[in-house]
Amino acid sequence: MRTWMSWIAVTPFAVWAAVRVSGFEPDWPWVPMVAFTPHAAAGAVLSLALAGLLRRWAAGAVALVTVLALGVAVLPRALPEPAGAAAGGATLRVLAANLLVGTADAAELARLVRSLRPDVLTLQEFTPAAERRLEAAGVREPLPYAVTRATEGVGGSAVYARHPLAAGELIKLGGFGQATAVLTHPGGARLEIVSVHPCAPKRMGRQPCWLAGLERLPRGGGRLRVLAGDFNATLDHRPVRELLAAGYRDAAAAMGRGLSPTWGGWGPVPGVAIDHVLADGRMAVRDFRVLGPIGSDHRPVYAELRLP
Repeated sequence: MRTWMSWIAVTPFAVWAAVRVSGFEPDWPWVPMVAFTPHAAAGAVLSLALAGLLRRWAAGAVALVTVLALGVAVLPRALPEPAGAAAGGATLRVLAANLLVGTADAAELARLVRSLRPDVLTLQEFTPAAERRLEAAGVREPLPYAVTRATEGVGGSAVYARHPLAAGELIKLGGFGQATAVLTHPGGARLEIVSVHPCAPKRMGRQPCWLAGLERLPRGGGRLRVLAGDFNATLDHRPVRELLAAGYRDAAAAMGRGLSPTWGGWGPVPGVAIDHVLADGRMAVRDFRVLGPIGSDHRPVYAELRLP
């Protein structure tokens, strides 16, 4: 009985670790499930403790390998990176928020803008009604420049800025829009800003749209870029790891805050980090925060970057 108990506890986490570290990313339901890998790592630690208490050494050995594999994948997000070489460059403050089909509290978001003084604000699930409420709340006073792609439903997107913007391509797949804009910084730098929001992979058949939305995001190199918003993906998803390998750094992980959840954390649903600020690898990260609720199922994220 004790042998069966130990293997029942250990095997699911061992399979999870094997798929996660293999680089293979099966379709639904794995794509939404893998977002919970940090929680699986905690479960693997408990399964190791149980195998030890039951003195089942074979199961314990498998559990130990599982814990090590998941730890290597997860723990770097909780360890701050060394300061980058761009520490003396100009500052770029970025705020990103998903508005829950436009229903988030516009006055609270405007208050955050006045308090944090971001240079860039990216918005997702940006509806015409949300645009009217935000502008009535005074968001255009500190952020007078904007590229807005408001639509009904979840597909709208926008970039607001303190400095001049030029509209870029709208990345649109499956009804989800990702606004892009080129910002001219007072220091002379020109940066591409993308308000990220690919399709949500919450049901069967959505994975191709989700994957295409992430693959359409520009790779690093050339012009400086910042990708900010609701990625509907964590650092455990292969497309996000590929973006990082292609020249970006995750601001949360750079500050050792990559395990801070931005969505979920209510009832039986554990929180996960699916909202990100990805900065060009030539930039330094000086701050990252997950902010308080604004009436959305996502929490806004804020990063302070330094340009090279």
